[in-house]
Amino acid sequence: MCETVSFPWVSAYPEGVRQKLTYRLQPLDLFLEQAATRWPQKTAVIFFGKKITYRQLAAEARQFAAALAACGIEKGDRVAVMLPNCPQFMICYYGILRAGAVVVPINPQNVERELIQQLRDVGCKTIVYLDTSHELIQKVREAAGIQQLIVTGLQDYMSPLAAYKYRLLWKRRGVSLNLPVTNGLLRLTEFVNQAPAKVSQISIDPLEDLAVLQYTGGTTGTPKAAMLTHYNLVVNSLQLKEWFVGSREGQEICLSVMPFFHVYGMTCGLNLAVALAATLVIHPRFKTERVLADIERYKITVFPGTPAMYVAINSQASTPDYDLSSLRYCVSGAAALAPDVVRLFEKNGGGVLLEGYGLTEASPVTHCTPLMGMRKARSVGVPLPDTECKIVDLQTGDEELPLGAAGELVVRGPQVMKGYWQRPDETAKILRNGWLFTGDIARLDEYGYTYLVDRKKDMVISGGYNIYPQHVESIIMELPQVQDVAVAGIPDAYRGETLKAYVVLSQNASLSKEQLLEHCKQRLAAYKVPRLIEFRRELPKTMDGKILRRVLIEEEKNRPLDA
Repeated sequence: MCETVSFPWVSAYPEGVRQKLTYRLQPLDLFLEQAATRWPQKTAVIFFGKKITYRQLAAEARQFAAALAACGIEKGDRVAVMLPNCPQFMICYYGILRAGAVVVPINPQNVERELIQQLRDVGCKTIVYLDTSHELIQKVREAAGIQQLIVTGLQDYMSPLAAYKYRLLWKRRGVSLNLPVTNGLLRLTEFVNQAPAKVSQISIDPLEDLAVLQYTGGTTGTPKAAMLTHYNLVVNSLQLKEWFVGSREGQEICLSVMPFFHVYGMTCGLNLAVALAATLVIHPRFKTERVLADIERYKITVFPGTPAMYVAINSQASTPDYDLSSLRYCVSGAAALAPDVVRLFEKNGGGVLLEGYGLTEASPVTHCTPLMGMRKARSVGVPLPDTECKIVDLQTGDEELPLGAAGELVVRGPQVMKGYWQRPDETAKILRNGWLFTGDIARLDEYGYTYLVDRKKDMVISGGYNIYPQHVESIIMELPQVQDVAVAGIPDAYRGETLKAYVVLSQNASLSKEQLLEHCKQRLAAYKVPRLIEFRRELPKTMDGKILRRVLIEEEKNRPLDA
């Protein structure tokens, strides 16, 4: 933890928020056990009409842990969870932790190449996934080295009526959800039922033992797994709990629509909610009308989202018809939040909308706007308790710059990762002398508020997802007709940024936009596929041949609106 010294941002802390906290050395899954002990009959989850208490949720997580141990999963083994937000994600997540294993959250939108790369990289032998993804998993199973398949369906944890409608929907699409149980394949319910009555308690060292391997492109664009310990994730949840002044254990109701497989959703929509013994109203996908209806119906108090979600709520014609007055803690993260979005959301009765900042390597939250007191437009707020930041020069990172000067933002605190999985060289680049180098260019004002200026690297954030242009460019360059390509994020009021590909074709080559898009769709997750394509004769480059993406983005900003 940071030493107690005078930082400019501490004066912005709301009354009741401490600069330093005391953290118990506890495993992350203890949050669930504590909630089940203190609030056993409290509704933990609401999912398509089905309710689960904390007692039931903890019991199923224990059973899953016992089943993992019975099939040979040992401390430190990696288990992949490729699920959208659903009760099964929570059961598997906390069950894996209780078994002493490591959770590897996988985006269900990943395609074959990405799945194989990630599963092989961390050595997963077991994966939990949806029945609707079964064909994809079968394709990658051998190449990825998967031995144990555990399948589940969203219908398994819905109310009977919702489950009937869901099955009917997939039947009309020609997809059967009744998968045969074969060697190496079990349904989650059957897998849990075969668990022994008792298993030995696994000893966890929260400071050293990994809880989650979370994939990120880091600051270099190369996908790698951030090693997040139990301590990292416990600390970040408790920092946020402290930040949400007046939060009430056992009384909050959280709208968990941010994906749990994304580190922001995992910490703010899952771990923090369970640490508060809140009721989680779970949505597997963001649908504006349903979100609005559930805020009113369940009297949601906590809503972590993205700018795109808040823009969608503001843009929905029916928004003023809903009662949003129950909302107390609304946070936006994963992309820049425009001041106009904040003003309109709060005008619609949505409560105070805060902006946060973080990165996967910090579990992820390092900064947030104060809930009370001074809020500054276009600032991501101030560091959380026990978190420090400073601005350093872009060349060496060794010189701390004065207030107001723009440079690289570096942070340190107990939520910062242990390093990258099996990538010591990459770890050494980003973790230096206890500081995490974010790759973001920022400045601090005299009150310690942080303002993001630009990105040191060219990572694009679209709709809350991190996209790395070089990866998309490499996929497009596989086409023999393509001579050169640049991919950049251009401003988009809804998504924050929209991915655009600027393509130079080889001489006399012929390639349509439709053909290029089809090539991308087969090799990239949907959110990584460029939404805009422009064919050009040449690309702007430096003298040494590097593409000037900033020039392309400036061109977009200066285009006439009717262009």
